[in-house]
Amino acid sequence: MNDYIGDKMKAIINGRLIVPGAGGNFQPEENKVVIFSRCIEKIIPESEFVNMDQASFDEVIDAKGKYVSPGFVNVHIHGCVAHDTMDCDVQALHDMADYQAQTGVTSFLPTTMTYDLPRIYKALDCVKKAMADVGTGIIGVNMEGPFISAEYKGAQKESNIQGADFSLIEQFADIIKIITIAPETLPAGSEFIQQCCRAGMKVSLGHTAASYEQAVTAIKDKGADHITHLFNAMTGLHHRRPGVVGAALDTGVYCELIADNIHCAPAVQRLVHKVKGLDRLVLITDSMRACGLGDGKSELGGQEVFVKGQRATLADGTIAGSVLTMDRAVYNYAQNNNIPVWQAVQCATITPAQSIGLAEKIGSISVGKQADIVLFDDAVNISMTIRRGKRVFSI
Repeated sequence: MNDYIGDKMKAIINGRLIVPGAGGNFQPEENKVVIFSRCIEKIIPESEFVNMDQASFDEVIDAKGKYVSPGFVNVHIHGCVAHDTMDCDVQALHDMADYQAQTGVTSFLPTTMTYDLPRIYKALDCVKKAMADVGTGIIGVNMEGPFISAEYKGAQKESNIQGADFSLIEQFADIIKIITIAPETLPAGSEFIQQCCRAGMKVSLGHTAASYEQAVTAIKDKGADHITHLFNAMTGLHHRRPGVVGAALDTGVYCELIADNIHCAPAVQRLVHKVKGLDRLVLITDSMRACGLGDGKSELGGQEVFVKGQRATLADGTIAGSVLTMDRAVYNYAQNNNIPVWQAVQCATITPAQSIGLAEKIGSISVGKQADIVLFDDAVNISMTIRRGKRVFSI
C-alpha cells in the first residue's frame, strides 16, 4: 500500500509510543497521541486529543496497542530483493527503498563495494539522483572500499583494492556519510582521515589488519569514529594483541553489529552490549541482493554467493554479507540481551542517526523531526511504515 494523503494533520492513537526519556534513553509511553504531517507536530495526552475536532484530521490511525516507534535507520545495506547499490540503477534503489519500508526502515545508506573507480562513481551518481526524491528515505551513501586491506578483504574483490587518496572521492563529499578504510594501509604522514572528517564524512575502520595501536591512533589522533561490522573482517581480540576489536571496545567509537546470530553469536552480542551500551551500538543489516529472496544462488561484488537460511557464503565458505532485515535485527538483539524491544529500537534509530550526524532530523519521535514512524507488535512484526508523513507500507 502506498497512499499519500497530503500535508494536513494526521494522528496515531492507542499505541505504545517509543520516545526519548528525560535522560535521552528510549522509554514506552501509553495514553499519548502523535500528531504529524511531514514532521512531528505534537505529542499530546489522549485526554486532550478527544476534545479536539476529529474532522480536522485527514486520518486518525488506530495503533491497536502496537508499538509506535521511530522509523529504523539502516546505515549499511548493499542490496535486497534482487537489487544492489552497485547495479548503478536508480529504479533499483527505489525498489530497495520499497522493500526496506516493509521491514520498518525509513532512512538508509545504500552501500558500495570494492569495484573499479568508474563503476563506483556511477553508483554514487545513481544514489545522488535517487536522493532527489526524498520519499525514498535515501540519506546518503556508505562507501565500503576500495581503500581496504587485502588481508581482510572478506567478500570484496582484491584486484580492485587501492590506496586511499582523498582527491578520488572529494567530488562526492556531499553524499558520502561513511567511508571504510584500513588505517594501516595509509602512508606515514597521510592526512586522509582528517581530510574526510573535515569534509563531513564519518571514517569507519573495517576490512583491516590494523593493530590495536594503529586503530587507536586513527581514532584518537585522526578522528575515525566508526567501526564497520564489528568482529568481521578485522583483527580480533586477543589478550596480548587487542587488535581493532580491542580498540573498538576500549574507545568511544560507534560500532556496527550484524545481529543475525551468524556474524556474531548471541553471547558476543551480550558482551558488546555491556561494553558499548545503547548509545554506541549501531544495528545494521549489511544485506545483499539475496535478501528477501530465500535460498539459492546470488551475487555480491561480482562473485557467486550461496544462500541457505540466514547464511550467505562464497564458494569457499567465506561469509558474504547477509540476508538480515532490520526488523529481525531489532528482535534478535532484544532477545539475545534479554532487554525490552523498545531499548533495542534505540540501536536501530537514534544511535545510527547520531553516528552519521543526522539526529536533529531523524531517529526519534520528537517534535520538529521528520514524521518517520513504524508500527509493530512485541515480536517486531511490522504492520505500518510512515516515511516523512507518507504511508509507504501497511498490512
